[in-house]
Amino acid sequence: MNLATLLAQRESDGNPIRVGMIGAGKFGTMFLAQAERQRGIHVVGICDLQPDTAKSNLDLVGWDKQRYSARSLDDAAKNGATHVGDDWEALVSHPAIDIIIECTGNPIAAVTHILGAFKQRKHVINVTVEADAFCGPGFGTKAREAGVIYSMAYGDQPALAADLVDWARACGFSVVAAGRGHKWLPHYRQSTPDTIWDFWGLTQEQAERGRLNPKMFNAFLDGSKPAIESAAIANCCGLDVPEEGLVFPPGSIDDVPTLARPRSEGGVLDNKGMVEVISCLREDGTQIEHDIRKGVWVCFEGDTDYLKNCFEEYKVVTDPSGRYMVNYKRWHLIGLELPISVASIGIRGEATGVATEFRGDVAAISKRDLKAGEMLDGEGGYTVSGGLRPAKKSVAGGYLPLGLAHNVKLVRNVAEGQPVTWEDVEADTTTDAYKLRKEVELSI
Repeated sequence: MNLATLLAQRESDGNPIRVGMIGAGKFGTMFLAQAERQRGIHVVGICDLQPDTAKSNLDLVGWDKQRYSARSLDDAAKNGATHVGDDWEALVSHPAIDIIIECTGNPIAAVTHILGAFKQRKHVINVTVEADAFCGPGFGTKAREAGVIYSMAYGDQPALAADLVDWARACGFSVVAAGRGHKWLPHYRQSTPDTIWDFWGLTQEQAERGRLNPKMFNAFLDGSKPAIESAAIANCCGLDVPEEGLVFPPGSIDDVPTLARPRSEGGVLDNKGMVEVISCLREDGTQIEHDIRKGVWVCFEGDTDYLKNCFEEYKVVTDPSGRYMVNYKRWHLIGLELPISVASIGIRGEATGVATEFRGDVAAISKRDLKAGEMLDGEGGYTVSGGLRPAKKSVAGGYLPLGLAHNVKLVRNVAEGQPVTWEDVEADTTTDAYKLRKEVELSI
């Protein structure tokens, strides 16, 4: 609970945590806004395919031009400045850098970047959770083999949910369920980048002002991102996933203890120890008050009369039986909270969440009838969305992971609502992402 003090001490000692960042989009820019304020962290280098765009984003969040004008990584490391370039291999191999932050949002590229960083004995914070969803356990294994730390990104909902699960278990509670909130109605599954802003609740002007990517935000709305993040939570926390995908029950925060319990007791879970996502909209589309749309939660059990009595005595909200209770973090601040991961790794040597099992997987599910010859355009696009499935079921069925459904050609028709399989596509078997995924599948 003293990371801020320890970061300040690192700065005072002239020994800040030195990081390199790959990708300077929305998440990365939010982190850079905080890194400008947090002197215990030194961003030595930023790598982006479009360095001028990265520099524009630095201007947007108030960086002084002199600070990011270092001519080289060596110059940046020596003078406490930042170098902006487009050579990720130079970044991950530079000896002054302790931690690599991968936040490109491109899952296939992310795998290559992360494995490359491991080879250079660099710790990695992976913001591209799409990659974690289909090969997170592989990252954990490769990091241990390299003697480094691999971590999910604090500020994103999986790491925040994992933190709550850890809190509950460290207190001695039995975790019944954990997850995040979402704005969900069934027809959102067919949303495309053309329909996102009306559904999301922003104007085109607001989206452009924030430099928001419609495809990325559509991945949240169409169920892909909730599936991805739920898989990451399940694989990190050792929780199961629903057999046929997320249920998205509507409810307020106070409804969570009633919803997130087994069906045999009136809830929506197949069994105890699962992930789920709570919708902030009723079935008629009306808004639920005191929702958890932007946050995370953990439901835990008072499994003795004494614990139930404690819940009652301290007037906490439970399900009708008094047995189940929820704790939550109502808001997540995305990249603005990422310094917590940097400090946790750089000071304590601890990840803020890492996959240890392969329980949840995210299959590419067709949004409409797809024809042979079409190209899949990945999460948030026009062709497929992500469906959470038990990893055993996904691997046994040969389901194509959503993270590998980018720029892939169909060789067979796929009906609307059906999982796309490996046999339905011409997969690129030469990528690091494909190879690591196949290694992970062998663990099932």
